[in-house]
Amino acid sequence: MAGNSKRRGAIRKEGTKKGQVAGSGGQRRRGLEGRGATPKAVDRPYHPAHKRANANAKRAAGRPNTRKSEGGPEYVVGRNPVLECLRARRRAPRRLYVLSGAKGLEEILAAAAHVPVEERPRIQLDQLARGAVHQGVILDADPLPLYRLEDWVRQEFPSEVIVIVLDGVEDPHNFGAIVRSAAACGARAVVFGKDRAAPVSSASMKSATGAMEYVDLVVAANLARALELLKQSGFWVAGLDACGDKRLWDADLKGRVAIVVGSEGRGMRRLVAERCDFTVSIPLTGPITSLNASVSAAVALVECLRQRSR
Repeated sequence: MAGNSKRRGAIRKEGTKKGQVAGSGGQRRRGLEGRGATPKAVDRPYHPAHKRANANAKRAAGRPNTRKSEGGPEYVVGRNPVLECLRARRRAPRRLYVLSGAKGLEEILAAAAHVPVEERPRIQLDQLARGAVHQGVILDADPLPLYRLEDWVRQEFPSEVIVIVLDGVEDPHNFGAIVRSAAACGARAVVFGKDRAAPVSSASMKSATGAMEYVDLVVAANLARALELLKQSGFWVAGLDACGDKRLWDADLKGRVAIVVGSEGRGMRRLVAERCDFTVSIPLTGPITSLNASVSAAVALVECLRQRSR
């Protein structure tokens, strides 16, 4: 894939039916033409000279690689999320609340050796968890760090990076499951819109089972513009679509790749789909013709991982 500027297939035709998360078809050009690319957008293959040039540009602009915390829940709820938060050490724990008389907490208590621990009755833990299943453990910690995309893309990326972009995934359980798959498959970040997206909540963190501590969570004010920024940083953008240009396993997903996952039913929005370099489908042979968004994302991530392991 690196340095390949030949046409890989036909550009998506107008009127292509969208609406499911994944489908089949040709592939859009993956090179300089038609992208409005700058030299930074096509630093393929990766070369130390590009790294030096990027670093010099950052110093000249006076804009370091910073991340911005925009909130996120202060309470980490559930045994796995609490344990991974303590292990990852990306944010400072303040206090650990445990259910009076709870069993099987030895591993969590060992990880929280320097954190104040308080025993609380179940009714108080239920109030702190606000409906989430806490399993007798709640951690009061600094908010989960969220990146602004404009800041996140300023860093220096290696030649192999996977990013998941969520367009309209509003269910917190799907959101959490996608973050979990992203962490398991070595993805660098999950990008999602400021609006029309599931919040980073106790419910989504519980579904992620601690994975949010290991994957960058990146907020974009405008997803269509976000894809352009990713392309300027050397990413190819592949959208999951039921009527995609190519089958998932026939597409080249190596290098720097951003996989766009649309919502169930509606799929990707038009402006987001138009910013994709190409679209891919997951061929299905059974009576059910679409997959849940989190399952589609997991399938695409595993295929990216498979291609990198060859």
